[in-house]
Amino acid sequence: MLVKTFGSAVHGISATTVTVEVNISQGINFYMVGLPDSAVKESHQRIDAALKNNNLKIPGKQITVNMAPADIRKEGSAYDLTIAVGIMAASEQILQEEISKYIIMGELSLDGELRPIKGVLPIAIKAKEEGFKGLIIPEANAKEAAVVDGIEVYGVANIKQVIDFFNGIITLEKTAINIEEEFLVQLENIEFDFADVKGQENIKRALEIAAAGGHNVILIGPPGAGKTMLSKRMPSILPPMMLEEALETTKIHSVAGRTGKVKGLVTQRPFRSPHHTISDVALVGGGMNAQPGEISLAHNGVLFLDELPEFKRTVLEVMRQPLEDRVVTISRARFSVEYPASFMLMASMNPCPCGYYNHPEKECVCAPGVVQKYLNKISGPLLDRIDLHVEVTPVPFNELSKVQNTESSKDIRERVIKARYIQSVRYKEHEGVYCNAQMRTKDLRTYCYLNEASTNLLKTAMERLGLSARAYDRILKVARTIADLEASLNIETNHIAEAIQYRSLDRDGWAG
Repeated sequence: MLVKTFGSAVHGISATTVTVEVNISQGINFYMVGLPDSAVKESHQRIDAALKNNNLKIPGKQITVNMAPADIRKEGSAYDLTIAVGIMAASEQILQEEISKYIIMGELSLDGELRPIKGVLPIAIKAKEEGFKGLIIPEANAKEAAVVDGIEVYGVANIKQVIDFFNGIITLEKTAINIEEEFLVQLENIEFDFADVKGQENIKRALEIAAAGGHNVILIGPPGAGKTMLSKRMPSILPPMMLEEALETTKIHSVAGRTGKVKGLVTQRPFRSPHHTISDVALVGGGMNAQPGEISLAHNGVLFLDELPEFKRTVLEVMRQPLEDRVVTISRARFSVEYPASFMLMASMNPCPCGYYNHPEKECVCAPGVVQKYLNKISGPLLDRIDLHVEVTPVPFNELSKVQNTESSKDIRERVIKARYIQSVRYKEHEGVYCNAQMRTKDLRTYCYLNEASTNLLKTAMERLGLSARAYDRILKVARTIADLEASLNIETNHIAEAIQYRSLDRDGWAG
């Protein structure tokens, strides 16, 4: 007897429906075809044990399982439940009328319990697109799939429940999620607040500009000046995610199996802080079974690279293209996948190996030329892609000992949201452009018009600092953001002057 059940294969951050055909005939063999990997082939033993431990059994006949389309490689243990239900239906232990209306996925333990799987959100989106009635998945994944509206989601704890559901013995409870409530709960949940930071008002101003325009930023200063402390508070002033952004971010985290305790929608902007020993593949993604890297996990959020010069040069150079294109393509001989990578890069570094170059009180003990050599660990093209270079100086004692309240993240975020709203209206006709940092070169002529005084000021700065054409674009974008924060229609001279200040590493002789 032939029965068809349906599962799903995740490729990149999208899914493809997989038809699992189970045929039972005379004989005693078990065949599995359709390009399954080792984990899929091992499902036979897991299914056998799970059914026996629930007083059910695999029929002692020839079972052929075909997974179509046969040219897509089937990976992982998520097909256990799909195959098990197919075998039970083909051996007439399950009524099969309703089976074809559902996508059925889950990893089986030997006692029949269902373990969580990766990539549930893309699977749910594809199931809705293809007109399936619902999903039957492990309980732990139900909230994540329920984010997709218009499809029934049933979270099950064990295989016995699935069999009883199809046989009409029990009814399963649909999983529902209130998306608005999820957003509101996370919005007020600020772990790191700018109110905790004493002094550093100029740095807070620079980070506010970065958040308002989505600009990349690097903080340069001695140890203990507060670079990491300030960076960790960056997500608290970023505008809340829109539903589209939240769905796309959750998709990536779902595929990587990183939804963690949240389980439902990822509503807070990600903050990823990889260690400097990270490999190229771990940063951009890839591997034998392609997985998103740190830059994709930071999509719509912040990627923080602490002690930037300590990262391997090759690791930093692979970031160049994703920083410009906001997408990373992993190409191998057998496959090619694309992951979104629209992130804000935040980096911090000491100005020299000893950490005290340009320090107001302590003396730098580095030998001549060492400071420049240390800075040269970061290539010019990468520095060009960072819009704001900000010098961080230590906080003096009288600032640290003040008891007065400083501005909270909530107050700063309100100004950022207003500036972002101005940008959303400005770029509503431009696909893929949401903030000033994403502005294309042709848009600069339209939105970054300069008067004569501003043009002369920028020309002088370009000549004195020896800035590249890309640095020129960056200054214009930052100036546009400063103007937006002040709700100014045009870019004024003071906006350009402030934007030029944020190119510290371009200044001649900065490193002696």
